[in-house]
Amino acid sequence: MADPSSYRPQPGQIPDSPGVYKFRDQHGRVIYVGKAKSLRQRLSSYFQDIANLHQRTRTMVTTAASVEWTVVTTEVEALQLEYSWIKEFDPRFNVKYRDDKSYPSLAVTMNEEFPRVQVMRGPKRKGVRYFGPYAHAWAIRETVDLLLRVFPVRTCSSGVFKRSAQIGRPCLLGYIGKCSAPCVGRVTPEEHRELAEEFCDFMAGRTGTYLRRLEQQMKDAAVAMEYEKAARLRDDIEALRRAMEKNAVVLADATDADLIAVAEDELEAAVQIFHVRDGRVRGQRGWVTDRVEEIGTPELVEHALQQLYGEERGDSVPKEVLVPALPEPYEPVQQWLSERRGSQVSLRVPQRGDKKDLMATVQRNAVQALALHKTRRASDLTTRSRALEEIAEALGLDTAPLRIECFDISHLQGDDVVASMVVFEDGLARKSEYRRFQIKSFAGQDDVRSMHEVVSRRFRRYLLEKQRTGEWVDGNGDGADAAGAADGGPEVAGGPIDPDTGRPRKFAYPPQLVVVDGGAPQVAAARRALEELGVEEVAVCGLAKRLEEVWLPGEDDPVILPRTSEGLYLLQRVRDEAHRFAIAYQRSKRSKSMKAGALDSVPGLGESRRQALLKHFGSLKRLRAATVEQICEVPGVGRRTAEAVLVALAGATPAGPAVNTATGEIIEEEEGTAGPVTVSAERGKGS
Repeated sequence: MADPSSYRPQPGQIPDSPGVYKFRDQHGRVIYVGKAKSLRQRLSSYFQDIANLHQRTRTMVTTAASVEWTVVTTEVEALQLEYSWIKEFDPRFNVKYRDDKSYPSLAVTMNEEFPRVQVMRGPKRKGVRYFGPYAHAWAIRETVDLLLRVFPVRTCSSGVFKRSAQIGRPCLLGYIGKCSAPCVGRVTPEEHRELAEEFCDFMAGRTGTYLRRLEQQMKDAAVAMEYEKAARLRDDIEALRRAMEKNAVVLADATDADLIAVAEDELEAAVQIFHVRDGRVRGQRGWVTDRVEEIGTPELVEHALQQLYGEERGDSVPKEVLVPALPEPYEPVQQWLSERRGSQVSLRVPQRGDKKDLMATVQRNAVQALALHKTRRASDLTTRSRALEEIAEALGLDTAPLRIECFDISHLQGDDVVASMVVFEDGLARKSEYRRFQIKSFAGQDDVRSMHEVVSRRFRRYLLEKQRTGEWVDGNGDGADAAGAADGGPEVAGGPIDPDTGRPRKFAYPPQLVVVDGGAPQVAAARRALEELGVEEVAVCGLAKRLEEVWLPGEDDPVILPRTSEGLYLLQRVRDEAHRFAIAYQRSKRSKSMKAGALDSVPGLGESRRQALLKHFGSLKRLRAATVEQICEVPGVGRRTAEAVLVALAGATPAGPAVNTATGEIIEEEEGTAGPVTVSAERGKGS
């Protein structure tokens, strides 16, 4: 725990101007990002007597080891830079949106020749029109099902579309009239795109004109005694009205606005957003945030606006944003929103009328969301804390292991040996810091030796960074380099932390606990690797699968945790995640090696000429029977290469016939391939 006075800037160093500042911990990781109208006043407030600071602020400044700042010219620039840095560094003491699930939106892929209507999640793509987001995907599908009767736009995947085009028959939706079947040419690309544009216009709220046009067409059809057409138009109008009723009118003046409400307590805050377009609620979303910094409602609103509109442009930012409290000052935020929209955006607190009533509804939703979240999270938070405490007590650790790293080895009968490293922080998986390894120092199956290599490589990288920054030097001044010589010298130049950005590169921070998948031999190998590198502050244990025993270095008997122990359950989760990650990597390597053919080993024969040879001869069998002169007839293949091809094929044992495991039939070698694909059952470690 650092003393804030040890890194406090000298008086007069901090400029009295707008800017953004970063606090870093002892490993160089950015732990907090903030902005200020006056950097001098804001930063000075962090270096007062820590007894006068809020508990969260006190924890932050004692965790930090340095502070730096960047001066900007305006508060709008400070807002933009703060948002960029929070997205880039993910600081642990800034507001975090813990319920960060992706809300579904209705998307129309206008960037395709035949636009498709579908449910999409995640980041927005260029050329795709979005409507929503919605709280549930089924709500989107119900609306789309009603609208497809009137706007029969394609909804099928690319695979289904291509298949229907190949066989000349549309899918079921094409037969029942809910798709115009562009796959079989029932409509031209231009006609289908016009349907998609009408669909988008209706979803965007331009419903009145279209309904009036359909009603007039229905009347004209009735006058002309085209009663079947009139009945179909009547049903279309009814379907559109049912779809419109799903989004009730809440603002009579056809307002386009987003309403944001916040419900908060001392530890957490819930943010709810209603998206109102053309006076109707078109979407709803919400987040729950940890109040890890000492901020009030105006600051929470500002963070919500950054999260909501940080990646948006154009009409995705509404003309009006209604909030429970204005950020202080609100003008830079309003200007930032206007720049993202491209026109003026009004940011205000509703005072009266329908908008105030609707804001009260959004507020009630926020209060309910916070209550529901606390109900769901209470047991989870308590359980994770208890699990970490149980692990610390069972292993004799001084403190709870807030960062746990687990290693696992995977192979298939000694081939394609790989390893995985997974990271859990505060009892939760941190997938961005997962790593995977290929075993380099030897060939064959030796789990103990593999574990020693992987742990050595992981912590050698850590020590190299400490040496580079001057935090660690061994007795001879070259300990890390000597350790690196074991498998060919240092693996990285520059270390895991970028000194300019503070972003982790690889293996950035030491854990409190290393868990290995295995028993006493694997634990001994991991401990030996740490001792050889001089790493003493990291605890080691192993979890054996058979009886779920916890092994400690140098102990003859394992530690037995109760089957109902939350600590054992957490260790099992960490171990199983490492096992899953290792198997996934090992399978990917195995699938690549299985795809390799006899021609891959021919020097100087690239992918293009391999394909040319197979295309010319039709199969590997015919190529193997060809002469040098016949192979030289292939464009780009010389005599030396042809001879090398024949040598490689002569040395390769022809594969036996492949068997369809479902039917037992022999699969003949296909023309234009490098032989049948053999399927091997998984055995040994990693299966």
